[in-house]
Amino acid sequence: MEENGPFDMGNIDIAWCPGCGNFGILRALKRSLEDMALSPSDVVIVSGIGQAAKTPHYLRCHIFNGLHGRALPPATAIKSVNPGLTVIAESGDGDMFGEGGNHFIHAIRRNPDITNIVHDNMIYGLTKGQASPTSMEGMETPVQVSGVILEPFNPLSTAIALGAGFVARTFSKDVEMTMEVIKEAIRFKGYALVDILQPCVSFNRLNTFQWFEEHTETIDDDHDVKDRVESFRLSLQRDPLPVGIFYKNGNREAYHDLLDAYKDIEDPLWNRVLDRREKLEKDIGELH
Repeated sequence: MEENGPFDMGNIDIAWCPGCGNFGILRALKRSLEDMALSPSDVVIVSGIGQAAKTPHYLRCHIFNGLHGRALPPATAIKSVNPGLTVIAESGDGDMFGEGGNHFIHAIRRNPDITNIVHDNMIYGLTKGQASPTSMEGMETPVQVSGVILEPFNPLSTAIALGAGFVARTFSKDVEMTMEVIKEAIRFKGYALVDILQPCVSFNRLNTFQWFEEHTETIDDDHDVKDRVESFRLSLQRDPLPVGIFYKNGNREAYHDLLDAYKDIEDPLWNRVLDRREKLEKDIGELH
C-alpha cells in the first residue's frame, strides 16, 4: 500500500483476513483517487454493512456508513445536494445486490453521477459464509449444505438492460486494470457500475485467486463499448468471465441535472461560501 499520499491514513490496523481480495481493491481505489489529483475534501465514499463496507475507514476523505444494503440512496442524495463532490458508493455483493437490490435497480433508473464499486466475492463474508446473490450453483456452504440451487444474479446484464451508462468488471488481483477502470468510471457523468471479482480466503474455498485467474479473460480491444446488444451478450458469458469495460454510453442526463432546484439559479446553495462568524453574531444579536 502506497504511503504518504493525500488519501493515506498512516499506520492503522485493517480488519481484513490476510490475503483478502479487499486489499487489492483498496489499493486500486486509493491510487485512482491520487492519480486523478482529487482532494480528500472533495471525495465522499458511502458504504453499507460488511467487510467491503469497511473500505472508507481506511481512506482519508469524507465517509458515510449507512444501513445494510442502503449505500446508494445517501450517495444519490449527497451528489444531488452538492454536485461538485466526487461520490463513490461501495460495498459487497450481498450488500449491494441482496439487501440493496431494489436500490441498485432504481439508482440505475435515476442515473446519479456516482461510481458504484462492488466487492464481488460471491459469498457473505461478514456473517461467516452463507451464499450471496452471486454465489455459483452447486457451491456448498454451512447453510446451503446440499449446494446452491439458484442461478446467480448477474449484475452486469441487469445494469445494461436497465440502461446504465457505464458497466465494467475487473479482478482485484489486477490492480492496474482495476485502477484504470475506476478512473474511467469516476470521470463518466452518470451512474457507473464497477463489479470487482475478489476472493474471500476464509469462507469461499471455490472462487480462489487461482480460480479467478483460470476463469477470467480480458475483453478484446475491438469490442465496441457503445454496442448495447453486443455488450449485453458479452455480459451473459459465464466461463471464462470477461473482465474490462462492457458498456459505455453517456447519452443520458445525470440525475442532478434534471432537478428543478438547480435550474436558472446563478448561485445554488451548495456553491455558496457562508461567513459563519457573521451569521453566528447575527443570530446571537437577535436573542438579546
